[in-house]
Amino acid sequence: MKTFHSDISNLEFPVSERISGKSIRLSILDLIQKDHPQFSTDKYLSISELNTYREQYIEGFLKKQVGSLNDLDQTVLESLKGKTTLTDKLDAEDIHAMTFGQRIADQVAAFGGSWTFIISFAVFLLIWICVNVYWLGNRGFDPYPFILLNLILSSLAAIQAPVIMMSQNRQEEKDRERGKKDYMINLKSELEIRMLHEKIDHLIVNEQQEVLEIHKVQIEMMNDIIRRLEK
Repeated sequence: MKTFHSDISNLEFPVSERISGKSIRLSILDLIQKDHPQFSTDKYLSISELNTYREQYIEGFLKKQVGSLNDLDQTVLESLKGKTTLTDKLDAEDIHAMTFGQRIADQVAAFGGSWTFIISFAVFLLIWICVNVYWLGNRGFDPYPFILLNLILSSLAAIQAPVIMMSQNRQEEKDRERGKKDYMINLKSELEIRMLHEKIDHLIVNEQQEVLEIHKVQIEMMNDIIRRLEK
């Protein structure tokens, strides 16, 4: 397998990964020349090294747009550099971030705000009243006007109200987290698109150079044929 030595790191890479300095955009070339002033358009580097400077260019572009990078921006950049999926990581973080109390509050609020709770509680009240009024002849453990039942209902309402408020606070936190996730995913999509444009531009430049080289060869061949005919 043919190899070449990078003019940046002097490391050996396959020829298939060789990139000419002529095909690099000026913005990326400026970044390379800041670290390696000797690098010019007639020298070569590998595609992995070029991708590193592309990532630096994207990071610099992001800093210019938003100023200093926060934790969300850093997470997006790490996902972009590591070529990992961002949504899986966010879902895993969300699961681990929930405390036991938050999970209980969500479950209680979900059950308390369902038809299952309403129907089951109505059946419980009906059974309670029927047992005390008809079966026990209104002389049971809670005769009319059902003072014990009122105490249970008051206690339940007193406990249920703060739990529902906890769940509402949790829902607000979820909305904020969802907004952060949307921001991070949209930001990564924008940066991926910019990198994709960079790669497409790079391919177009390479293709144009190859076409020019073919045209030069064809012209040289035609000149040789003309010289032979003249002789």
